[in-house]
Amino acid sequence: MYPLQVKVILMEMIGPIYELFKLMRSPIGKLFTYHRSLNKNTVVLHRELQALYSRKEDIESMIQTQLHTGKEMKKEVMLWLQNVQSIRDEVEVINQEVGEGRFFSRARLGKLVSKKIQIVEELYQKGSFADSVVVDAPLSIDLLPTTAIIGETTAKRCMEEVWTFLMDENINKVGVYGMGGVGKTTILKHIYNRLLTEVTLFDQVVWVTVSKTANVFQLQNDIAQAFELIIPENQNETIRAAKLYSMLKMRQSYVLILDDLWEDFNLEDVGIPEPVKDNKCKLLLTTRSSDICSKMECKQIKVPLLSHEEAWELFLEKVGKETITSGIIEKIAKDIATECDRLPLAIVTVARSMKGVSDISGWRNALEELRDSTKGLNDMRRVYEHLKFSYLHLQDEGLKQCLLYCTLYPEDQNIGRKELIELLIAEGVIEGRTRQAELDKGHAMLNRLENACLLESVMDNQNNRWVKMHDLIRDIALQITSMRFLVKAGLCLREFPCMEEWTENLIKVSLMQNFISEIPSTISPKCPRLSTLLLSSTYLTQIPHSFFLHLSALQILDLSDTSIEHLPNSISDLETLTTLLLRGCTRLVYVPPVNKLVELRKLDLNHTKIKEVPKGMEMLKKLKYLNLYAEYLEILPHTILPKLPCLQFLVVYGASKTLKLKGEEIACLRNLEAFAGQFYGPDDLNAYVRSVKEMPNNYIIRVGAGNRVTIQEEKESFEKDVKLTNCIINGDKQSPLLLPEDMQTLSVEQCHDISSLIDVLSLNTATKLRSCAVGGCNGIKYLVGPASIIALETLESLQLFSLNNLHALLKDGATSLAPGTFSSLKKFEIIGCDNISNLFTKSMLFHLQNLEDLKVKYCRKIEEIISTEMEERSGEKENQTVTTLPVLKKLHFYSLPKLKSIYTGTLECSSLEVFEAYQCPNLKRIPLFEQQPLPALQRISAYKEWWETLEWDQPRAKDALQPFLQFDIISILLASPCTPKNISIQRMVGNLGMGPTKSQGCSSAFSSI
Repeated sequence: MYPLQVKVILMEMIGPIYELFKLMRSPIGKLFTYHRSLNKNTVVLHRELQALYSRKEDIESMIQTQLHTGKEMKKEVMLWLQNVQSIRDEVEVINQEVGEGRFFSRARLGKLVSKKIQIVEELYQKGSFADSVVVDAPLSIDLLPTTAIIGETTAKRCMEEVWTFLMDENINKVGVYGMGGVGKTTILKHIYNRLLTEVTLFDQVVWVTVSKTANVFQLQNDIAQAFELIIPENQNETIRAAKLYSMLKMRQSYVLILDDLWEDFNLEDVGIPEPVKDNKCKLLLTTRSSDICSKMECKQIKVPLLSHEEAWELFLEKVGKETITSGIIEKIAKDIATECDRLPLAIVTVARSMKGVSDISGWRNALEELRDSTKGLNDMRRVYEHLKFSYLHLQDEGLKQCLLYCTLYPEDQNIGRKELIELLIAEGVIEGRTRQAELDKGHAMLNRLENACLLESVMDNQNNRWVKMHDLIRDIALQITSMRFLVKAGLCLREFPCMEEWTENLIKVSLMQNFISEIPSTISPKCPRLSTLLLSSTYLTQIPHSFFLHLSALQILDLSDTSIEHLPNSISDLETLTTLLLRGCTRLVYVPPVNKLVELRKLDLNHTKIKEVPKGMEMLKKLKYLNLYAEYLEILPHTILPKLPCLQFLVVYGASKTLKLKGEEIACLRNLEAFAGQFYGPDDLNAYVRSVKEMPNNYIIRVGAGNRVTIQEEKESFEKDVKLTNCIINGDKQSPLLLPEDMQTLSVEQCHDISSLIDVLSLNTATKLRSCAVGGCNGIKYLVGPASIIALETLESLQLFSLNNLHALLKDGATSLAPGTFSSLKKFEIIGCDNISNLFTKSMLFHLQNLEDLKVKYCRKIEEIISTEMEERSGEKENQTVTTLPVLKKLHFYSLPKLKSIYTGTLECSSLEVFEAYQCPNLKRIPLFEQQPLPALQRISAYKEWWETLEWDQPRAKDALQPFLQFDIISILLASPCTPKNISIQRMVGNLGMGPTKSQGCSSAFSSI
């Protein structure tokens, strides 16, 4: 080969190599720079992060100063704080990797650190909120519920006098006093509501109910909470007072109402600035003592008793005129009203206890008992005896015990009805043939006590019902139980009661909701009659073995929501124990053997950290309630549950796949009324449904791997729910899937062997199905057939999402549904189904006359919502351009890039309230607003640019809709146009407001059963 040829060949080889080297040189150089500068940049990152966090602390201080009633944090500030926290978490991860010192990771880490420096610097610059970090909150007035003022000449006169003093700029502190039950709180509630609705002199009106046992520490907490402030928990009262004072000093023109003050205090000790003319602040309080008003330097107003005429009018109102059936009974009733000493609370309670009594002998006996109970008593002792009479007049002994049991809760606390009833069942106060009968009886008892005004009914914002004990009634109940009950609930105690307080006569002890962290080893109470011990919501970490040695009669032990890790072995010897509550003991890993606890009826291990159930559980033959919702639970021998024949309530969930329930072992529990559990295959579900004679009243059944219950607690009941995930539904054609006939909710997720709901044959017998959600099932091509035998007449909610192969709702291009199908459907939603082009046919709309809510989101190929093409192909003529959906209220279209038409004609939707359309660029016409008035319309949400491009058949329609447009709503509705994948049914149901929004334990869902 000639030299020239060799040279040419070498040049041809070297040229590409050189070009490759030039391409590699720059990245390699950068990698080397990142590798070499890692340590230096790490220091820079920490310095920048420290500056960012200093700015964060400044911003939080501004928030603390500016955030008060009527204000709320800016959304941009909230987002900035979240981003700062996120970057801090990311840097901590980088620090860990840098600390490991891996040589070959330095270049990657150096590059990452360099990027984080830039992000931190940008965040620092964005954190300049020099003007304000808050904005005006939406106007909201929360009035206090109250009863009408009784008496035209007394209470109303007092109320007007209080109002006059409050409006006087020279009076800064007003004290309202009078005996318990005279109506002081009612008067102030009316004042509070009037201040909120009628007066603009004050920027803020704050209500604080003061506990009778309140100390400075607790009062500081209550006032700070009322003002929506945060003060440190771990500092002394003086430091806390200084911080509270400085924050309140910045406030101007507020009214602080302290209701039911039992002791005077120095304002500066608590941290309350002195109300003066300059700061335009007022202090308004109620108390039973004029001395307290004097010591607090208040302008005093006494609330007198009712006049005799007002007292009789009130008594007659509460007892009911229909109860006074004769002149003789009326005379006795007036004498009873007189015995009540014109005290409103006494009159109401006594009158309610006599309501419906028609026998004259009953009235005479009541008057005689009332007179005997008050001989020689005056003032508050006399009032106590009046109210005690109402307690004694209760005919049902269970009602008396129920009322006394309420004293075990902290003063002024709302008591959950369900929680209280559960404890009364455990106490044996409530007994019934079934669990449901016991719950019903419990609610009936509480209703009777509310009607007798011995308990107050309370309703929260979520319409949950509570009961509350009036402090005067509680005082009487504590007097009645003084030698038998030791109650120190909610007193912020840090020390456990000493041995001297544990007397032999005690039968119930409540130390719930305190800061107690340990029980001294020297405490070993000798209380042979003690039956109930409530230590829930304390900081207990351990209990000495000696503590239970002499509590041989203990029946109820509540250690819920404590920090205990190991229960002492001495619990194993509490042979009379009927109830052991360990709910929320998130550190608990060990429970000693329970084989001797043969009387145990309730065992709650919800949200504990146990890995296996306690030894000897098979001996608990009387057990009725078992909650094993424990995420670390791995071991539950199959031999245990069949040996618990009395079980009425069972929740079993664990983290391990080795914890598998067998259908036969659950089916043998014939008394089961409520069940939540997980089968790891359809065969077990089939075995259960086939074997059980009658399904429980309430159930949540999950089938398939990785399928845990996360259902929000309901008010009083919840649906009978089945969820199938990642399992083969029709693997065995000889043994198809069996679903409960009374099932109300069905979710099918990632079950790929079905092509439609028709394949789930047992749906035909599910005649009570109300809600169905189907997602992530790759085999589904259509939903139902034109002559489907599947019974969907009762279905009210249908959700479809992430069905990648769904092409149509109806099989084989059919245009109509079987009669009755979807006739009850109210909510329909389809999300992330990328291969469907047309949603409904026009003929299908005749089946959807009850549809109220339609959502279509992230369906990339959908072109028409209502199509007429198929009907025209089948020979049907389109001769009606107006189609009606009479109850449709909400229409939502999000991220539908190919959507061209909602409907070619006009949709008549007279009930439409909300229309939203985002990221639908090819939709040019909306057939909803042309030929009809829309009396219910509330808003239209869309991008302004898109709205301006719409075409209108009636040009004036656009102008008519102008008042309803909202172009400034940018929220999660404007999410990424990418189709969301792997969305769980549970999560989507929560996000759409059609189910739970907060993950909680299954036992929470069942707590209302």
